[in-house]
This record gives sequence, C-alpha cells and structure tokens, in this order.
Amino acid sequence: MQESLAISLADVYAAADNLRGVAHRTPVHTSRTLDALAGRTLFLKCENFQRGGAFKFRGAYNAISRLGPAERAAGVVAFSSGNHAQGVALASQILGVPAVICMPDDAPPVKLAATRGYGAEVQIYARASADREAFARAIAVARGMTLIPPYDHPLVMAGQGTAALELLEDVPDLDALLAPVGGGGLIGGCAVAACGLRPQIRIFGVETAGADDVRQSLERGERVSIPPPDTIADGIRTLAPGRLTFPIIQRHVERVLVVRDDAVLAALRLLLLRLKLVVEPTGAVALAAALGGLLPAECRRVGVIISGGNLDPALMLGVLRAE
Repeated sequence: MQESLAISLADVYAAADNLRGVAHRTPVHTSRTLDALAGRTLFLKCENFQRGGAFKFRGAYNAISRLGPAERAAGVVAFSSGNHAQGVALASQILGVPAVICMPDDAPPVKLAATRGYGAEVQIYARASADREAFARAIAVARGMTLIPPYDHPLVMAGQGTAALELLEDVPDLDALLAPVGGGGLIGGCAVAACGLRPQIRIFGVETAGADDVRQSLERGERVSIPPPDTIADGIRTLAPGRLTFPIIQRHVERVLVVRDDAVLAALRLLLLRLKLVVEPTGAVALAAALGGLLPAECRRVGVIISGGNLDPALMLGVLRAE
C-alpha cells in the first residue's frame, strides 16, 4: 500500500477555486524557433506574467487566505530569496494581513525592493551562516505570527499545482512536463495535478550544477542536504528537498535533469531577444534542459514551466551585452 501524499488532485482543484478571480490565468506561449532548436514542440507556461512576477503568488495566497480571523490579525512570517517573499507580501497586502519577510543578505535587489514595495517588513539574515527557517520561526514565535513556508506546506503546494492544472486544460495532450526544482513545492503541486489529469505524462525536474540536492536525494532514496550552492538561479538555492515535497517527487518525478549556469543564461537570452519575454534565471532553467537535448526522444509535446520573471536589471544588461 502506497503512503498517502500531502496533497491530492482535489486539493489542487480547491486551490484553483480559491484563486479564481485573484491570480492571473497565465498564457501558454509557443515558438517555432524554440521548437526547431529543441527538436520537439514546447509549450511555455509563462508564470512570469503572474501577479508578483512568479508562480509563488498562487501558493502564498491559497495559504494566507485560509487563515482564521485571529491568525490574520496577528500576521504572517515567510523566509525567501525573493519570489515567495513577493508572493507572501502581495497576498498579505490584498488580504490586509501584516507580513514580515526574512530574506538573505544576497537577495536580488529588485526582489528586495518589490517585497518592501508591497508593504512588508523585511528582516535580513546571513545566507552563509544562518538557518533561515530557524530565523523566521524565532520571529513568528516572538510576535505570535503564522509561518508560511516557501514550499513544505500543503496549501502552498496545492496553490502551485494550479499552474499545471491550467496548462493541461489548455494543452491536454502533453507527453512530458518540465519544471525547475528548489524545495519542491512547484514540481510537487504540478506533478500531482498533471499525473491526476493525465496519468501517462512524464515529469522531469531541472536543477543547476552544484545545486542538485533533489537529484542526489532521488538517487539515494532519501533527502540529501548540500552546502549553500553557488548558482545564478537564486530561486533554487535550497539545501534539501522538503519533508512533504520529497515523497511526491519520489512517486511522480521520473528524473531530475541538471544544466549549467551558462546554458541557463543562453536560454534566458533567447527568451528575451527572440520571444520578447523577460524571465529570471530560475525561470529559464527548465527551458535550458529542453534546449540541451536532455529529454527522451519520445517526449514530443512538452510543457515547460517558466517559473518567474523578476530579472535583476544589472543581469539583464549583462545578458544583452553578451556576444
């Protein structure tokens, strides 16, 4: 008998009902240029057009909106390098909930500014030495606030899964789904949704070299922790998959593919110059795998989650100046 997972397809549908009229139904883009380069047909689920600039708004709003009146009045705490920070800050602003966001000292300035712009209080921690969850939990306990984790939370995962729900409603006959993997909330929610709607679909996660804690964990059959990774994809600098997300990944994700930072930047530049899409490095990770020929040949129609578009202006200039 298989162990029950933290969320089901019904939870993703409930999240979709909760987000209707609040979250954007993001577009699915196609490109003949990308198809020719990848040697297959790609369908890009563009979460860079989501509120807050990334898929994270879905899970944040789904979780915060379910809090009771007393919990809302007390407020919420989150820890994030950027997109979950913005998602929680924006959802809290919409719902009238006080928010404290714990961000690392190397968080991209554009994400830091956006988080503050949504009205959240920001507390900075040292990424290299601090335990970010312990840092956030201490604030939550001291102030009587509710912690909203970035991925290891059923309502957060269910919210993220609505991205795949929408994609498969628009493109039902996908052979495979590609998504970047950090803590596993996005791929966990999307895998439950996709496999629930289309059991034969093949799910692939993507990480960058040196930030492959989930790939190592799948190979070992247990959660593996790694040192703080050095990768341009700041959204997947997690040290280990989540306690709740990992069993979902084990059941539904066929394999985790690994790409280099330079391949990510090449995909980002292609999106910017050829498709006119502003995408952050983490958002280009899955496309880099598709363009790198890492998928099985029989996967002909592939959904690719473009997870976010909060691109640092300095990095954008560097990408544009590249040969």
